[in-house]
Amino acid sequence: MIFKQVGDGRPYPDHARSTREWAEVPPRPVRLDQLITTKAVLDLRLLLSKDSTFYGDLFPHVIHWRGELYLEDGLHRALGAALHQRSVLHARVLDLDAGPHQPRHSRRRSGSSTD
Repeated sequence: MIFKQVGDGRPYPDHARSTREWAEVPPRPVRLDQLITTKAVLDLRLLLSKDSTFYGDLFPHVIHWRGELYLEDGLHRALGAALHQRSVLHARVLDLDAGPHQPRHSRRRSGSSTD
């Protein structure tokens, strides 16, 4: 088995993380067999494309929620790593278990006029 589970959908709450904010999350190694996918379908054109990361992040996006790791973006990269017989992938991991992770521009403090 390549992944822990093949899911279809995102069971975790919306984190509203922008591309720029994802770039602030440092990549770290993640084992493929610990990941639960959020997509059950893969476009083979993306998997086989030599420039598949040209317009996107080089690192997959993973959400840590309720003790599980969900592969939100980068399924083709993860499967490509598995096809190259690698069991570990470097990914940006956003830990929703650690607390609220709203983008800074949308955080609101009650009773405070300054941010």
